[in-house]
Amino acid sequence: MNLIGTKWKPLILFHLLEGDLRSGILQRKIPGISNKMFTQTVRELEKDGLITRKVFPVVPPRVEYKLSNRGQSLEKILRSLDAWGTNDCQN
Repeated sequence: MNLIGTKWKPLILFHLLEGDLRSGILQRKIPGISNKMFTQTVRELEKDGLITRKVFPVVPPRVEYKLSNRGQSLEKILRSLDAWGTNDCQN
């Protein structure tokens, strides 16, 4: 739970199930997250080995995030949480 037990981590991981996402696109998919919190959260996920970060040497800098193999192992859990939340809201 220490690895994914915060407000934003599961949301970031869930959106990365779609595939590699540029930093700005990923952040826009998560309404309400501040720049500071986004940066802090992706850094923690990267440090914990759940996502990888690729910086492209262009101007302006382009950064993409993707799930690592370890992060991909959470797919069933994340999809189950999404299904549970969707079903709970319908009842």
